[in-house]
Amino acid sequence: MPFLEGDDLHSAANIAKMAAGRSLDDTDRVPWLRTLTDRIRQSSRAGRRLVVACSALKRAYRDELRGAAPGVWCVYLALDRDTARARVSRRTGHFMPVRLVDSQFETLEPLEPDEPGATVDATADPEVTVARARHAVAGFGRGPAR
Repeated sequence: MPFLEGDDLHSAANIAKMAAGRSLDDTDRVPWLRTLTDRIRQSSRAGRRLVVACSALKRAYRDELRGAAPGVWCVYLALDRDTARARVSRRTGHFMPVRLVDSQFETLEPLEPDEPGATVDATADPEVTVARARHAVAGFGRGPAR
């Protein structure tokens, strides 16, 4: 299945802002979210499935993505701030510095019970988290997987 990394769709201005340690606001995210929505819509119209990895931190963002095509389903990878900070600090070649992790958590609205999707504990090793996410996706369509 095709995979789309949402970070690849940020504008140069957004990337520069985050690289400078400044968090994005809703206005900054609008063009990025539109691009993601367009990609989902295009894929759906072509009859293709698509996996999108992105920080759809707010319900309003996820609602917009779901409005792009029927059947959009979210996997929320839940973890604590310390684990997120540790993982971001080990990344190389990415524009987002570790000091922005707190702003991400301040903006975050976790997946709500009425949203199509599943919450997956992502504090374990990546292999375990991937297995959990695959299990959740395999259950997609059989009701809420919380």
